[in-house]
Amino acid sequence: MEGADEGIERIEDSKDLQQQSKAFDKLTDRVEDRQLDSTRVQEAMASIAASAEADWNAMRLREKELAAVKINAADVDIIANELELDKKVAERTLREHKGDAVAAIRHLLR
Repeated sequence: MEGADEGIERIEDSKDLQQQSKAFDKLTDRVEDRQLDSTRVQEAMASIAASAEADWNAMRLREKELAAVKINAADVDIIANELELDKKVAERTLREHKGDAVAAIRHLLR
């Protein structure tokens, strides 16, 4: 019967080894998943940074375009006084409408 006892112990040892192997696989899978997640996070952060930089560059270009628009100071004063706005708002709106006072006023009255 000793041979039968050895067979039972080998089966139990085999089951223990299988359980340990599965536990180890789960542990290593989590580490790999974390590494993959870390890579994805880094890629996402790089993408966000590139997008933010592109937005910043577009905004700077738009500001340069608006600064190049010639406007009449009297139009800024009239819009600011008549519509009771800050002069900066009146000037910005006038620049956005390429110096067209009528279009700027219509936009502000909407």
